[in-house]
Amino acid sequence: MQPKILAFVLGGGKGERLFPLTSFRSKPSVPFGGRYRIVDFVLSNLINSRIYSIYLLVQYKSQSLIEHVRRNWVLSSVMKDHFVTAVPPQMRMGPEWFQGTADAVFQNVNLIREHDPGLVVVFGADHIYRMDIRQMIDFHLRKEAFVSVATRPVSIEDASAFGVILTDSERRIVGFQEKPKKPTPMPDDPTRAYVSMGNYIFNKDVLLDALGKAQRKKQHDFGSHVIPDLVESGKVFAYDFATNVIPGTAPGEEEGYWRDVGTIRAFFDAHMDMLGEKPLFELDNPQWSIHPSGYEGPSTKILKGDIRNSIIAEGVLIHRAKIRNSVVRSGVTIENGVSVEDCIIMDHAVLKKGCSLRRVIVDKHNIVGENEQIGFNPEADRLGCHVDASGIAILPRGGRPGRGMR
Repeated sequence: MQPKILAFVLGGGKGERLFPLTSFRSKPSVPFGGRYRIVDFVLSNLINSRIYSIYLLVQYKSQSLIEHVRRNWVLSSVMKDHFVTAVPPQMRMGPEWFQGTADAVFQNVNLIREHDPGLVVVFGADHIYRMDIRQMIDFHLRKEAFVSVATRPVSIEDASAFGVILTDSERRIVGFQEKPKKPTPMPDDPTRAYVSMGNYIFNKDVLLDALGKAQRKKQHDFGSHVIPDLVESGKVFAYDFATNVIPGTAPGEEEGYWRDVGTIRAFFDAHMDMLGEKPLFELDNPQWSIHPSGYEGPSTKILKGDIRNSIIAEGVLIHRAKIRNSVVRSGVTIENGVSVEDCIIMDHAVLKKGCSLRRVIVDKHNIVGENEQIGFNPEADRLGCHVDASGIAILPRGGRPGRGMR
């Protein structure tokens, strides 16, 4: 018999590296793809894995995230243990906000005691991926683990950019290396190393005891403090995400696709991964759906257009335009003579007659003026856009680039 499960999703990060998309919203609330927000991926993974009791711990600039959950993630008014509830800092222990990942859960230990689960799942809200969490739970139970940590195998060359996890041949965690110059490889593969995904499964009693000890030591992070302190028990194991099997995976998809979209370049590249006849990450998978935001409005209407390799969401109006390798979200209006190439256009933007955009992210509710050009001259773009180090121009929400704006 499967134990009762309670999930915490950590949705409180500032997302500073995603500026200016996080100027008015938290990172998990940033729109992604044609119909989603970043948080929808972890919530969908939990629901698809039949985990229905979910607390989303929010903190910075959380209003849009709270509203998104309220509108789109109502599970049941009948089944009381089927819920997705956003929880701001309760400050039960004092006036402080969440001081770290472990402190966020510690400030809500009353919820754990009230629900009295057998297992507590603690996942981040910042990544784009599919995962059957039940397979990780089965691993956790089979190993009789106190804690299981989701890990990804990456190449030895890439592992230096991550926290590396050391395991024995049984996948028992025996040590950690923080961004090592010479990472220790996996026991059965000298070309790769395990790195943490920041997703954990705890036995409830182990978690409560560990959180109490960490709080007394004024230690606030799972990855840096709580998990390493439990390693000596011999009951902390690394779950290999590469073994996770998702039904309906399409030919050509990258096995074990997982992206931290915490930078503008990573966010942009993850959108490009969804395009093409055989995308690296196929959003259309009826057997493991990513549940989108609800949309109430008209269907997309295309009067005339040359559109190639692009995702067009609902309610878009295209008069006459050229669109290449782009993602256009709901309610966007694209007027005559517009050219959009390698772009992400977010909800309810208006691209006026004759404007041209290349490698641009346009945040919601913007108007790009007639004949305006963005993405062709970085120095000119800086007058009204944020130009990322990768060269991608971002028109912030409420931005006003150039004289053509109104």
